[in-house]
Amino acid sequence: MTNFAAMLRDKEIRRRLMLTFGMLFCYRVGFMVPLPGVNFVEASRMQDAGGDFSGLFSLMSMLTGGALNQATLFSLGVMPYISASIIFSLLTKMVPSMERLAKEGAAGQRKINQYTRLATIPICLLQSFFVIFGVLSAERGASLLYPGVRDWWLLYILVVMIALTAGTLFIMWLGEQIQEHGIGNGISLIIMAGIVADLPAALQQAIAAGSQAGTGTEAYQTLLMFVAAWILVVVAVVIITKAQRRIPIQQAKQTRGRRVYGGQRHFLPIKLNFAGVMPIIFASALLVIPVFIGGLIGWNWLRDSFQSGRGFWYVSCYIALIFFFSFFWASLMLQPAEIANNLKEHGAFIPGIRPGKNTAEFLEGTMVRITLAGAAFLAFLAVLPNLVNTQLKGLHQNLIYFMSGTSILIVVGVALDTVEKVNAMLIMRNYDGFMKEGSGTGTAAGWGRQAR
Repeated sequence: MTNFAAMLRDKEIRRRLMLTFGMLFCYRVGFMVPLPGVNFVEASRMQDAGGDFSGLFSLMSMLTGGALNQATLFSLGVMPYISASIIFSLLTKMVPSMERLAKEGAAGQRKINQYTRLATIPICLLQSFFVIFGVLSAERGASLLYPGVRDWWLLYILVVMIALTAGTLFIMWLGEQIQEHGIGNGISLIIMAGIVADLPAALQQAIAAGSQAGTGTEAYQTLLMFVAAWILVVVAVVIITKAQRRIPIQQAKQTRGRRVYGGQRHFLPIKLNFAGVMPIIFASALLVIPVFIGGLIGWNWLRDSFQSGRGFWYVSCYIALIFFFSFFWASLMLQPAEIANNLKEHGAFIPGIRPGKNTAEFLEGTMVRITLAGAAFLAFLAVLPNLVNTQLKGLHQNLIYFMSGTSILIVVGVALDTVEKVNAMLIMRNYDGFMKEGSGTGTAAGWGRQAR
């Protein structure tokens, strides 16, 4: 409470908070703007009715802060920008020229960010087909569009693609403004806002179901059990997110003249969940492919097996892909041989381990064990919604999606990151006052008297 009061008293932090909330408000307003030619009243009615229309792209929408199951200006969310960022993150580790550019410091990072923004545009144009042919051109699209729109279908496709691309670029600009003038990571806060936006309506429907149940109280018990399970999962996610393996690093002593340099002891932290939410996002994206292939070639058994999100084959493939991408991402981003060479060049070593090859083998073995534990935890979070849906009947689909591993990881990670940045800003503002207070009567003055 003391930090919260100090945060509100600080004028600069208040300004940043107001700007952040204002940008997030503009982001949510964009979901009230329908695409050109779309009957928004009919779209809202079909969205509330549920069914395939509301569940087709709900999970992917929650992962990216968009609304692919709606026909609004911000339907794509930040998904194209996230895709471009992931692509260039991989390229900086796989392409030598991009790796050299990434090592140039701030100038190289600005160049990579520019490439990422430019790559977002073609990805927007490509992913806009998910909305056009997944929502507007289906059987329900006839009632969503105003009469006469289909007479100009090719021109209408071009207009919708430009509108969706402009919406995503505007969201990307909002994220950059939050990053520069607000508090926290702008894109992450936008994704978090998209995840929690549908929770009030889902909770209201769950409470209304409990009221209709009368004295049975079964719906209320289901909701309470869900809240208890959610709290336990959040605590576990916080522990796993903050958990890390600290490998001791000893700096070699160097004698120059009469002075001895080095000898400090540092730590190399390796997070337990080093890959974050990337394995779940990659696995979820790949599991959409069998649904489209099955529907395209007429293999209904393949489409039905992966479209339901349940079943032996779906869960098995989901877990296998999560483990694969966890090890792939960790091995790509955390390269033991390169770390061992850097330690050797700077005269550092791990106590008890010889520099060079032995250090690389030790780091690789540690990385494998840590990644295995992190991947197992991610797999548990990924299949948790299926367990919740099986055990707790009658829950709204958005509540089940909110229990999914990606949603909880994003919300918890963004919340922890934002709190740490606010605390850092408070410390920076209190640091000057601390130094001024101690400059006349504190330790510095005492040292001055001793010197005299």
